[in-house]
Amino acid sequence: MFRVDTHTHIISPDTAAYPPAPLGGHRSDWSRERPTDIDGLLRAADAAEVDHLVIVQASTVYGFDNSYVADQLARHPGRLSGVCSVDFLSPKAVDDLAHWIDERGFSGVRIRAADGTTAVPTPGRGLDDERMTPVWQFLSDRRVPVCVQMHAKHTPILAGLLEAYPGLTVVLDHAARPDLGDGVLPYPALARLRESGRVFVKLTPPAVLRAQREAGSAAPVVRTLVEEFGADHVMWGSNFPASAGSLGELADLVRAQLPALDDAQQALVAGGTAARLYGVSATTGGQ
Repeated sequence: MFRVDTHTHIISPDTAAYPPAPLGGHRSDWSRERPTDIDGLLRAADAAEVDHLVIVQASTVYGFDNSYVADQLARHPGRLSGVCSVDFLSPKAVDDLAHWIDERGFSGVRIRAADGTTAVPTPGRGLDDERMTPVWQFLSDRRVPVCVQMHAKHTPILAGLLEAYPGLTVVLDHAARPDLGDGVLPYPALARLRESGRVFVKLTPPAVLRAQREAGSAAPVVRTLVEEFGADHVMWGSNFPASAGSLGELADLVRAQLPALDDAQQALVAGGTAARLYGVSATTGGQ
């Protein structure tokens, strides 16, 4: 089965070529304790039989300098896709996006609205800060997928952006910390997100482990997300190596929470959804 891991990170051992400059000045613990470079990531993917990797910029190590990931995209164009990180409030944000996407080969971008562990990298009033208007317009016009790390309570703001920008395509990083209470829908704006047809849910170990801690099991909310958005809008990511464990073990952790799916639905969650979103061909997925 063609498989795409939509959430991985890499850290270079060459600190002269790729000096750390973490957002907020604090480097993430995982990047010091279990740093994995591109070669280690590819070995881990091979061992887990993963064909294609989406590398998400490790902004808690490199901030907005996406150079290390960009250099690896050039080295392994058939195996990797990249999600860059850009300061959405910067006056040159659109120029930065054009540089990383058009010149350096990135397929998506990520913004941290709120994640519960890392401070928002730049001041502002949130996703609908008026200074972000040119960025949202650029992403909408170009239909560049934007991964948003956020809380479920912010989904009404996101729904408003989706309505204002008809080409905007959003990936909910770590499933956007869905509400887990009994009988509560996962997001306050669930219907508006679903009806846009442009919201994708990324299931990851942080999302699964949080649900297991707070609700005893992730399976009910995962089932709801698949039922509401459809398998063609759901994908998985290992969060390797930020989450502890081998890439294969992390994939198994997510897989164990999936509801019963037919072969076509399984193929979508395993890689088909992500391949369509990021323009990956199954014929170029491996090396």
